[in-house]
Amino acid sequence: MIKKYLLAVTLFAGIAAMTACNGKSNRTADTKTTEEKHQDEHRNPGTATLTEQQMKAIGVELGVIEEKELTSSLKANGFLRVPNQNKASVNSVYSGVIKTLLVQPGSKVSKGQIIASIANPEFIQVQSEYLSVNTKIILAELEVKRQKELNAGNAGALKNLQAAETELRTLRNLQSTLAQQIQLMGINPARLANGKLVSVLAITSPISGVVSDVKVKMGSYVDVTTPVAEIVDNSQLHLDLSVYEKDLPDLKNNQLIHFTLTNNPGKEYDAQVFSLGSSFEGESKAVSVHAKVMGDKTGLIDGMNVTAIISLQKATVPAVPTDAIVTLQGQDYIFIVTDEHAEDEHHEAGKDILKHNAKEDHDHKEEKKDSNEKKGTTFEIIPVAKGTTEVGYTQITLLKEIPKDAKIVVKGAFFVMAKMTNTGEAEHGH
Repeated sequence: MIKKYLLAVTLFAGIAAMTACNGKSNRTADTKTTEEKHQDEHRNPGTATLTEQQMKAIGVELGVIEEKELTSSLKANGFLRVPNQNKASVNSVYSGVIKTLLVQPGSKVSKGQIIASIANPEFIQVQSEYLSVNTKIILAELEVKRQKELNAGNAGALKNLQAAETELRTLRNLQSTLAQQIQLMGINPARLANGKLVSVLAITSPISGVVSDVKVKMGSYVDVTTPVAEIVDNSQLHLDLSVYEKDLPDLKNNQLIHFTLTNNPGKEYDAQVFSLGSSFEGESKAVSVHAKVMGDKTGLIDGMNVTAIISLQKATVPAVPTDAIVTLQGQDYIFIVTDEHAEDEHHEAGKDILKHNAKEDHDHKEEKKDSNEKKGTTFEIIPVAKGTTEVGYTQITLLKEIPKDAKIVVKGAFFVMAKMTNTGEAEHGH
């Protein structure tokens, strides 16, 4: 922006230098014209006057405010959010001391991947009890079989058979309980049959995503309430926007949203509405609009603030070419023509052709041409509010009334602004 502004100032300086090289006979008139022009601009600092020669040199083109069919839109603020089902706080089911840490913040992990391990001698006790119960079950099954055989030959008491069957059921229930506990440790009970007990348990990731935080360090003691790490799956990012009550009728599911990061507006992202809130947020009379982020999510993180444009429907609105709008100190402007001496006097010159001979007419037009170049065209800066931008045109709302069918600068507006601001600086320097 600064380079472009310096280029404009340099260009005007060059044009001014060319004008200064006119013959001595024109110096007095030129000086007078320049002084008059500075006086006019001093009376109205929001104007700039360009000669026809300057307008041609910088490529200023004129047009009018047009009625264009553009897609109307709604501006809203919000933030990025990852749904809770795509976040995970990793905890250990059993207490123990952290023996290994295999991830750090920013690490990508897959569901089921080992991220840490813990050690505790109590793990061996549970496994040992499980193996002991298995042995007791074998003996209990033999006892039940023996009591059944005795009972069949009327050699045994029924109560002994019932006691043996009760003992077997109790042992099997205990076996099932211990097996589930061992499975929660991440150990397959079948692996314990050969007597290899495990004293170090693995902690695995419940989802795929990126590690956002590691809560422990080597040697830390953890229990079921101690989070080991936080994992976020950014592939399911949502956009939560606040929209006021009056705009709700214009919103519906599947509407397209373009948004940028508030602190980094250089890149645009897309989202699609999938849900409209059914209640107001606090006392603001705003309702939440939820959208799913589409396409590339690189650089997006849970909690980032965003500025969004929600596409509504087609509408015919006042619009100008996007290049016709300039920004000065945070406000958007266009330039309108307020004094067009050159065109008026060209019409007068056309009428004079019918009244004078060729030589007189030629001399007259040369005089008018010189006069036009000195008087030039005056432009006034007009504040506007920008709306939708589409196919090279931007919707505008005039913040100051202008004449109907007023001509505006549609190309070269930035150079007109540079001329206006440069003139202001020159006046302050006098």
